[in-house]
Amino acid sequence: MLESMHLKNVGPAPEMELRLAQRLNLITGDNGLGKSFLLDIAWWALTRTWARYLVLPSPSQGKPRIGYSYTKSTPGSYSYESTYDRKIERWSVNNGRPAIPGLVLYAQVDGGFSVWDPARNYWKIDAPNRPSSYLFAPHEVWEGNAHCEGLIRDWASWQRENGEAFNMLTKVLQVLSPPGGKPLVPGELRKLTVEDPKRYPTLRMPYGQDVAVTHSSAGMRRIIALTYLLIWAWQEHIAAAEVRGGDPARELIFLIDEIEAHLHPQWQRRIVPAVLNVMDALTGSHRSRVQLITATHSPLVLASVEPLFDVKKDAWFDLDLEEARVVLRKREFVRRGEVSNWLTSEAFDLRKARSLEAESAIETALALLRQKDPPWQDVESADQKLRAAGLPDIDPFWVRWGQFVEERKPAKRGKR
Repeated sequence: MLESMHLKNVGPAPEMELRLAQRLNLITGDNGLGKSFLLDIAWWALTRTWARYLVLPSPSQGKPRIGYSYTKSTPGSYSYESTYDRKIERWSVNNGRPAIPGLVLYAQVDGGFSVWDPARNYWKIDAPNRPSSYLFAPHEVWEGNAHCEGLIRDWASWQRENGEAFNMLTKVLQVLSPPGGKPLVPGELRKLTVEDPKRYPTLRMPYGQDVAVTHSSAGMRRIIALTYLLIWAWQEHIAAAEVRGGDPARELIFLIDEIEAHLHPQWQRRIVPAVLNVMDALTGSHRSRVQLITATHSPLVLASVEPLFDVKKDAWFDLDLEEARVVLRKREFVRRGEVSNWLTSEAFDLRKARSLEAESAIETALALLRQKDPPWQDVESADQKLRAAGLPDIDPFWVRWGQFVEERKPAKRGKR
């Protein structure tokens, strides 16, 4: 498991430190404050490879350092502090035989995936042709490459075999199915065009049609790809470990950027528990531990983990911009009930869980409510602003505001 990262003079802040939890780690913060950056660093710390681009410190910053620690296949933890050499544009690594962190997966928001498998990627000196990690472009996840058959072919093979991989895929689809309707299930394999010889997997939709997975919605494709990556990586790892005569990894670490990307709210509430359940189900017979580190913009994702969040093994980190400085904090996870309460929490920093127009109108009205005797013209203007903002008739703010307006109408005040 990734235990900690300590960054100095690299990234959006002069210094950032994370002490991660052993199971679930959530990262929130506004766009551009460093959520994806932290995931990139986490991937590099665990695998010594870059999933996207080499992280380059600013020339004006001091000596860049990245310290990190993680548990390994043998007892104890591995710690190292890497420094950046500006002359050769490279981060230092320990020249000795590196520690093994476990099986590491990284799902990027653009649909790309990265996999580091200790049974297939570890220690290249004695196997120079072995890839340092598997990096899949979005289309390669579906169509495959030299190292992977791809989702379309593998799904079709799993469905024909009707074995463990297909059973797991079916279970995931059922878990993610919206409540009250028919569960999502695989449909029949189907040939789509005369020229294309492949048989494509399909999903049996609630309205009765079998739709090819390549034609499904962006949200469904995201879920299918996440599920496929997880099942494929673990199955290939088990097979490779057997070939090499070794044991499977003791740990599985999954990094996911914007886990809710493209998902309907129904699925945003299910995705984190579902991924954790799949990870546990895959590794359960081998008693491997699982760790999920994910960035999110979704209040529904945070609300969805309220029933399962355990401070002993889960953590929430939040990035904020304060006085032109990025600050990273570990936040106390408080159960908030209503999803809208998460919008006004430290995670999203909204003053009101409303439109900008409604927020501005209510702030103006509240300022008048605090005054002892506001001018009627200001009250009337604020009332018109509230109505123009589109507050519904059932909005609870109307009760307080309506009484306030009635008491201050000129005709009423003249009778006193």
